[in-house]
Amino acid sequence: MAEVITAQDKEYEAREQAMAPGEDQDMADRVNNRSLSPRSAKFVEFMSTGWDDNEPTIERYESASYTPARLAKLGAAFPGERLVIPAGQPKVRNNDCDYKFRPDSAFIYYTGLGQDYEAGSVLVLNPVDPDSKEAADGQTHKAELFVAPRANHYTTDFFQDAHYGEYWVGPRAGLKEMAAMTCLETHDIAQLKDALGKDGVQLRVIEKTDPEVTELVDQVRAMNGYDDKPTNTAHDNKLLEFASEQRKCKDAYEVQEIRKAVAATKHGFDNILRRLPSVLDKPRSERMLEGAFNAISREEGNEVGYDTIIASGVHAPILHWERNTGVVGGSELLLIDAGVEVDSLYTADITRTFPTNGKFTDFQKRLYQAVLDSQQAGFEAAKVGATYSDIHHACMRVIAERLHEWGILPVDVEESLSPEGQQHRRWLACGVAHHLGLDVHDCAQARYESYQGAPIEPGMVFTIEPGLYFREDDLMIPEEYRGIGIRIEDDVLMTEDGPEWISAGIPKQIDDVEAWMAQMAAEAR
Repeated sequence: MAEVITAQDKEYEAREQAMAPGEDQDMADRVNNRSLSPRSAKFVEFMSTGWDDNEPTIERYESASYTPARLAKLGAAFPGERLVIPAGQPKVRNNDCDYKFRPDSAFIYYTGLGQDYEAGSVLVLNPVDPDSKEAADGQTHKAELFVAPRANHYTTDFFQDAHYGEYWVGPRAGLKEMAAMTCLETHDIAQLKDALGKDGVQLRVIEKTDPEVTELVDQVRAMNGYDDKPTNTAHDNKLLEFASEQRKCKDAYEVQEIRKAVAATKHGFDNILRRLPSVLDKPRSERMLEGAFNAISREEGNEVGYDTIIASGVHAPILHWERNTGVVGGSELLLIDAGVEVDSLYTADITRTFPTNGKFTDFQKRLYQAVLDSQQAGFEAAKVGATYSDIHHACMRVIAERLHEWGILPVDVEESLSPEGQQHRRWLACGVAHHLGLDVHDCAQARYESYQGAPIEPGMVFTIEPGLYFREDDLMIPEEYRGIGIRIEDDVLMTEDGPEWISAGIPKQIDDVEAWMAQMAAEAR
């Protein structure tokens, strides 16, 4: 982090602190410990001259061909109302350090933007005049994007604003650039308040994304006579719900981006398997493998789509083992759940389970094949018009049957599968299918009847991920099962002709997994 303090800086700051009001002195002391930039007139003049132009490259995003249809569908659901969709703000990690910024998924979807350039931006859908030509043509809203102007070397913010100043953060997209990238009308964020208040119409906002924007929306509502908090909250929740449900069926651009994410994820798994033989039995070797995957996520994408799970041995039955502090031992099963998020911010979600020494034992094969058969049953149940519940029940039946065959299930299969039973869920307590897209658990704000109970349609992308999780402290199972976790997870696209394994290129059959591991180990030598 850039922080150079000179003797001249200290003298300057000491004089400035001496001029601070008494009750503000403590705060001034603490702030000045962090920021010691000179502010003299001569410095400002010197910093404002002598720079070459560095205009960023402006390219129209491919997504701009798809956002008009998305916006039209959203607007049609809320005629006559103004819709406010913020990108969000950076979130504090600790003290004065932020997490890497990632825009809100609804904002990404409706603007087509990606990466991390839009902190503080807001998308607004303004209702058109019902008597206008636009309304006669079937248009309900006009979209406007509000962003911060560039803080380039023509401005003092260039070197004074650590959030937007390009001296600090490099060239960034401003009004002109955002308009070219998105094909949306773009305005200065300073005009947002006036834009929200015009015409006195009702507003809806994705309320939890940016508290400052939500507060501004509430102020405008109050001025316009819409100050009933429960009603406003209900309206906002409906907007969030609709925006989530609208993402269920992916357009061609989204499917393309998910395919890119899956391809990059395969490369990440390749990198793990190259590294695996050299890290066995080393302290924190789970982290070594995590680093191997995460390096690919940054080289080929924006970031990981979610925290990578590297779970060896007794950690594998822990569903969300994300510490990755353990030792990867020989002759264990290694569960890896990982996905690359590409620059458009679509992610993959893949899980594979490997024998750490490259070969499954007969016992491991038996358990692994049960999970693989369960996944295939779920895939075969995934048809146009079926539901996620159909996938779930198909996967669960195979798991229950195998547990019964092994003498582990204490009741018969049908009793366990009944709503009153569910004993088999002790070893598979989580769900086995979810939407995938901009979020690893996409469309999560949808209503139950629009998600689990809704018919599967062409264009939906989802995972199928059954598993078996035998914890090391489970006294209900024979000792040889304890400390074993297996999950196999793939990404599926529903087409008019049935489901497609998007991730078919990532091996999962027993012989194919062993051959893959041998190939990657050979490449590492």
